[in-house]
Amino acid sequence: MKKMRKIDKLIIHCSATKQGKDIKMETIKSWHVKGRGWRDIGYHFIIELDGSIRNGRDVQLVGAHTLGENSNSIGICYVGGLGLDKKAKDTRTEAQKKSLIELITSLKSVYKEATVHGHNEFSSKSCPCFDVQKEFAKKTKKAQVKKADSDE
Repeated sequence: MKKMRKIDKLIIHCSATKQGKDIKMETIKSWHVKGRGWRDIGYHFIIELDGSIRNGRDVQLVGAHTLGENSNSIGICYVGGLGLDKKAKDTRTEAQKKSLIELITSLKSVYKEATVHGHNEFSSKSCPCFDVQKEFAKKTKKAQVKKADSDE
């Protein structure tokens, strides 16, 4: 039987690619494996421009996405993060936003104690180029309230 990792964080990233550039999971995997010499893609999930959620590294394997946090987290990356001027920008499509909410909701149903973070909370980078706490703290609290109400 496979030993389950203790997951206490879901960490959101961007691919740091230009707005509208259709990068696929296989390309990101190639950057990590061929470009960096890693054994696999560093992220556990990739959300492509059309909202497709692609599986990356198996969630039971330690990721390679956030220094010091990989052993206890799941890495999620959306394609984009740079404006046409190559500056940090929230470039998520509506489909990506919807898929990100669905993925986070699904993961939180399995990893109930996990908190949601942006990569920039652990590094001096702008990634994922939007305020994760502003966007997800409310959703997480609502889910906790609903759970508490249903426990009564």
